Amino acid sequence: MSVKLVKIEIPYLDQKVNAIGFLPDPAKPTKDGLAILTHGYTSHKASILNWPTRLVEEGLPAILFDLPGHFLGGFSEVYDFELFKTEAPKLFQKAYELMKEHITLTDNSPIVLGGHSLGSLLCLKAMESDFFKSKNTKAVCVGLGLPPEGVTHIFDTPFYKSTLVIREQLVSKALGPKIVFPWIKEEKENMDISGHRIHFITGEDDLVVGKDGTERFAKILERHGNQVTVEKPTKLGHHLPEMAAGYVKKYLKSEGII
Repeated sequence: MSVKLVKIEIPYLDQKVNAIGFLPDPAKPTKDGLAILTHGYTSHKASILNWPTRLVEEGLPAILFDLPGHFLGGFSEVYDFELFKTEAPKLFQKAYELMKEHITLTDNSPIVLGGHSLGSLLCLKAMESDFFKSKNTKAVCVGLGLPPEGVTHIFDTPFYKSTLVIREQLVSKALGPKIVFPWIKEEKENMDISGHRIHFITGEDDLVVGKDGTERFAKILERHGNQVTVEKPTKLGHHLPEMAAGYVKKYLKSEGII
């Protein structure tokens, strides 16, 4: 026997997004719980494929899904950004429910909601839902923080703007950077979720988040009554989220989940 991958389609409005379920080797001890993971803006699920791979090798089931309107992971379209804002976080719950067709979970089973960048923001929004509030839920957020203060943000540099010529064509027009980036900034600055356990992993060399962006965001969340921890690896560039796999695994080990 060995680890098994299952193809899963998650409903999004009148469309579907692609996901892969990771089922542990039944011949080895299986951990109680589930990790639900997604990727960053203009990216796709393969960008963090080694996250669930590391976890399932430790016996923890996982599901990794593509975000709608992200063409590297499928050709679903987002026509209405307002609907994306409300419906995309619900994909975490739908992923949970679809994985229950393959594994056994109780209300006390540890649930890990995780993602990179935009995926991290969406997992925090999902965490605030009544569904996940009623469960034993933690969040693992990689590459997420407030934008740098007092300096020119990388988003405003000519180099970064030149990369958007290609990247903005990898997502639906309703998810264009001029629409999504201001919303992400506003969501982080005004986030008022409370009573959650949240772990941040951000590289010291993450130019998108900046030197202290995660710490400043963590303080906002702590003021609202969340239990927040921050890990800052020396080498974890924003464009290399796969390098976070070992840190995700280490954190879940420290929490007794794997």
